[in-house]
Order: sequence, then C-alpha cells, then structure tokens
Amino acid sequence: MSGILETIKTLTEINSPSGNADEAINYVKNYVEDLGYHTKVTNKGGLLITVDGTNENKQRCITAHVDTLGAMVKEIKENGRLALDLIGGFHFNAIEGEYCEIQTQTGQTFSGTICLHETSVHVYKDNHNIPRDKEHMEVRIDEITHNAQETKDLGIEVGDFISFDPRTVITQSGFIKSRHLDDKASVGMILELLKKLKNEGTKLPHTTQFYISNNEEIGYGANSSISEDIVEFIALDMGALGDGQSFNEYTVSICAKDGSGPYHKALKNHLINLCKINDIPYKVDIYPYYSSDASAALKAGSDIRHGLFGAGIESSHAMERTHLDSINATQELLYAYCLSPINE
Repeated sequence: MSGILETIKTLTEINSPSGNADEAINYVKNYVEDLGYHTKVTNKGGLLITVDGTNENKQRCITAHVDTLGAMVKEIKENGRLALDLIGGFHFNAIEGEYCEIQTQTGQTFSGTICLHETSVHVYKDNHNIPRDKEHMEVRIDEITHNAQETKDLGIEVGDFISFDPRTVITQSGFIKSRHLDDKASVGMILELLKKLKNEGTKLPHTTQFYISNNEEIGYGANSSISEDIVEFIALDMGALGDGQSFNEYTVSICAKDGSGPYHKALKNHLINLCKINDIPYKVDIYPYYSSDASAALKAGSDIRHGLFGAGIESSHAMERTHLDSINATQELLYAYCLSPINE
C-alpha cells in the first residue's frame, strides 16, 4: 500500500487539538529540515516552510492545518469524572464512547473514555432520549478516583487538553479511516510533495511558502505572517461529502464556494484546467457550512487570490474516511499547480 497512507497514519497518531499542536508542528519541522528546507515558527506557533523558486517577486502560499478537533477539561465533577468543553465545530454525538487522553500542564497523560453519564440501559430507562450535551457527557478516567479531590491529586486541572483516539486503519481496498484526516491527510501530502521535489531536484517557477497552520479549527490559523509578495493562496483542505454534493472519495474536490463566499474565479478555473490538461479526476463543489485558512487570510486583510482543493473526506468531523484514489488525484493536482506559472 502507498507510503502516503503510512505518513498520514503517523500524523493522525500525534495528539494536536487546536491550542496544543506543538508536538505535531515539531514533527513536521524536523521532517522537512531533514530534507534540507528552511523553516520558521511563527509567534502563533504555525510553521512556514520556504521553497525557493525562479520568480521571487510573485510568490505562492499553500497551507494545510495540523491542528484537530479536541476538548478541554471544563470542570472536575464531584464523582471524580470530567466535564468537557469542545474545541472546534462538532457535536457530542460524534465522540460518544470514544477513547481519549488527558494531557496535564505538568506533562502527564491519562487515558479515559467519553461517556454519557446515564450510559447503562440497565439503570437508566429510555437513556437514548437523553441529550448528548455538556450537561450529560463526561470523561471516565482510567484511574482509581471517587471524587473531585482524588482526581485533582492525580494532577488533572481545569484547562487540561483532551485528545481523541484517532483509531486509524488502512484497509487492503485502499481506504484510510480515522479521526483527524481533516486535515492531516493534506499535511501528509505536503510532506510527500516536498520529498518528491527534493529527490527530483525540481525548481519551482515561483517561490512558495508551505504554511502548516495550528489554529484552523478555531478560525484563525494561517491568517497572519503572509508575505506581501504572495499573490496566490491555496488552502489544501478536505472536500466535504454528503447529500447534494457532486464529490466522492475517489477524485480531487475543487471548492467554488463555502460559507465564507466564493473563491477566486480565475484561480478556481486554473485548477480546473490543470485537472483537464493532466487527466486528473476532479469534481467542483460548494461546501455550505465550511470555511478555511484561505478565507481567514482574506478576512484578516491579505490581498491574495484564494483557492481551495483537497481529498474527499466522508463523515467529516466524526469518524472520517477517504480512499487512496482521492489522495493520489489531490497529489497530482498539487504537483501540477506548484509547477505551473501564475496566470495574470
């Protein structure tokens, strides 16, 4: 099976909820520096990777985010369990029954399970009618603790980060199913691209910054540290599947519009033409409840042409899945785009 899937699997298994993505950022930093690329960590904790090109005056930026959905300890309850506050845009039903890890301020890690308080059908009648919300969901810690003080004595405090078990599986039929394919699939593709460029000795037509962002899930990842020389800005992010969407798990998705509005028409058309010229299977779609680091950069005032494409992710913000065919198509478009000139 393709090495890209193993690269993605490695990334998904690094805990990195928004606000606590340093370990994942450091992994990417060390990976690309070993390849010989220059990097810079921004004040916000994102990672900039510069690849020199022939034209230094008209540059590109391609971003993908390594931060994921997660949670934080909201309260240590009287029963010793933990109330949660969610990080990112998802609902409690997406994480019910999930294994998790609590990372304390002192560096300790404790395992647990996210449960409905009234889980047992042998005790709680009609518990399927109980809302899955912050009043009823809690973390059952895998430690002997009977009350709030005993949990505090473990070193767990309000504000500690909670990460979800990705449960990553690669199937013989070419699927990868996991939490956090949004957007670690894209980060993995950028790592594979940088390795390919280095091995080939390829010189890009334009200097390109690859921006690994660490706050996308909370709305302000790659919206700063953007050079004035950058003309085009691509968010390499998931394609959202569902009813009414033309996209699937076997092609690359090009976004025409999301919840923030239309993407730049000329850049969108350029991506479509690259797919046609290179026989890359693609679909064009609208994601109605979605925004990206490209739209965040625009809102922050950057004067850029913005675009978005990525692999098709089934069941986004829950137990996600995509296929190697979609990843390959996205990699082909990413490579073709990086080697193409900026259109005037």
